[in-house]
Amino acid sequence: MGDDPVLYDVAERVAVLTLNRPGALNALSDAMLAALKAALQRAGEDAAVKVVVIRGIGKVFCAGHDLKEMQAGRAAADKGAAYFADLFGRCGEVMQMIPALPQPVIAQVHGIATAAGCQLVASCDMAVAATDARFGVNGVNIGLFCSTPMVALSRNLPRKHAFEMLTTGEFLTAERAREVGLVNRVAAPEALEATTMDLARTVAGKLGAAVRIGKRAFYEQAGMPLDQAYRYTGAVMVENMLLRDTDEGIAAFIEKRKPDWAG
Repeated sequence: MGDDPVLYDVAERVAVLTLNRPGALNALSDAMLAALKAALQRAGEDAAVKVVVIRGIGKVFCAGHDLKEMQAGRAAADKGAAYFADLFGRCGEVMQMIPALPQPVIAQVHGIATAAGCQLVASCDMAVAATDARFGVNGVNIGLFCSTPMVALSRNLPRKHAFEMLTTGEFLTAERAREVGLVNRVAAPEALEATTMDLARTVAGKLGAAVRIGKRAFYEQAGMPLDQAYRYTGAVMVENMLLRDTDEGIAAFIEKRKPDWAG
């Protein structure tokens, strides 16, 4: 499917970003991170794209950082401090792009999502997993606590579940990941793509401007005190209500017809 680390396709207003290093288990190499950043930026700037899906080719979704590349980086510098600081900074920047993107982002997970791969899933707005998928932050098994993956993970899971994963290095099954909030839906492997795209098309069918406003507000209000969150989201509701297409959507609902949305 080509040599690009990340493949980019758009169909039915859904941009599909495919991690394309199957021989390396889609590890997040320097090149993969740069390509993923570029693909996310491309999708975010495309007004025709309403939803983004991230998936992987090969046996697994993503096995985390490229350990061989990391070891080479350590050897090339003074104990690798500068290289590692840059690597984790770049990775953190990519992960933060996902919730900041105007469109909802869905992870389509098969095989395993481990360490930074699990972080990628946790950074997405939603996730669909195959029944045989597994999720882990397993760095502790090789003496490396998954501190940066912990940021996204601890914002998805209850604290005790996240801490258990981080300190035991054990995997969660897809069903358990759904139970604790890391995954929205679970599907048979042969139905994974169809289930993911069904969710993506459902969201893509909504008013794009409303979803963009709502996604921004969803993350902004989450860190606010209750009273501030209500003041902020009240202003967001005003912004949304004043949209021409929202007025049309309400009128269409009252008149029992399909809305004639411009966007």
